[in-house]
Amino acid sequence: MFALLLGEIDLSIGFVAGLAAVVMAELARPTVGWPWWAAIAAALVVSALIGLVQGTLITRIGLPSFVVTLAGLLFWQGVMLWILGSGGSVLIQDSTINDLSSGVLTKLAGWVVMLVVVTVFAVLTWRRDAHRRDSGLVAPPPALTVAKIGGGLVGGVVLVVLTNADRGVLVPVYGMPWVVLLVFAVLAVWTYVLGRRRFGLYVYAIGGNAEAARRAGINLPRVRTLAFMCASLTAGIGGVVYASRLRSISTALDGGTLVLYSVAAAVIGGTSLFGGRGKALHGVLGGVVIAAIDNGMGLLGFSAAAKYVVTALVLLVAVTIDAVARRNRPAGT
Repeated sequence: MFALLLGEIDLSIGFVAGLAAVVMAELARPTVGWPWWAAIAAALVVSALIGLVQGTLITRIGLPSFVVTLAGLLFWQGVMLWILGSGGSVLIQDSTINDLSSGVLTKLAGWVVMLVVVTVFAVLTWRRDAHRRDSGLVAPPPALTVAKIGGGLVGGVVLVVLTNADRGVLVPVYGMPWVVLLVFAVLAVWTYVLGRRRFGLYVYAIGGNAEAARRAGINLPRVRTLAFMCASLTAGIGGVVYASRLRSISTALDGGTLVLYSVAAAVIGGTSLFGGRGKALHGVLGGVVIAAIDNGMGLLGFSAAAKYVVTALVLLVAVTIDAVARRNRPAGT
């Protein structure tokens, strides 16, 4: 999403995620002895540094992002295979890391966390809209603000009810997974960065019109490099979760498919391929759509071919809507 907001692309994120997972798994080995939090931190630092290197090549030297990140896809895949060596896989034995995707909250804790999150969302939303109204700025009416808060509450209740239901097959499984909280945490951070910080506003300005942003005094190379760092850092988080779900990392990781699904999720969710328009929430919504297609059609007995076809059609429709909307948008907006 960060690359797309600039009107760029990052094809390396699949194997950046894989390399981050390998770093974490290697450092968390009992023979190495790093604590889980240090192993995860090291993996995220490595992924951020990869984004810094690739972003520097793109912005300082002027290389096309497609070429740089395609080379990155091949290079980081090779590095990952080199580290894994002849064994081909690393088993993760740290229970905390494995619980990132498989651990769950108790039923009561799920309700408590949901109410806290909705309360914080309600307070921030009401204060922001009220401040805009008091300042004479364009703001939604109080009824619409209440409706947004109510929608958040309803969504939270539905989420907790679904996650608290028994979804196990061989043994009972219920409770909100830890990974749901992780997704919301990442979503909250990037939403704040893009919507409330100067860096986020600069990203939108560059994606909308890079030349106008440059003339306005925005440091294009620095902002674009930081955006690629954010993309790789988020990929590193995804790699950690991926390895946690499998309780291992191996050469079987299909980084190419992960890249395609990542781009598809952002575009299907509403991020523009032409830059300058999109939110962090769009990546999550698009991911939910893709997961619903894959899991739903799998439960209904559809073949893998049908899943790919439907996903491709949904992506094509999303891109078509974006292109038509951009064509009909007044010039300069």
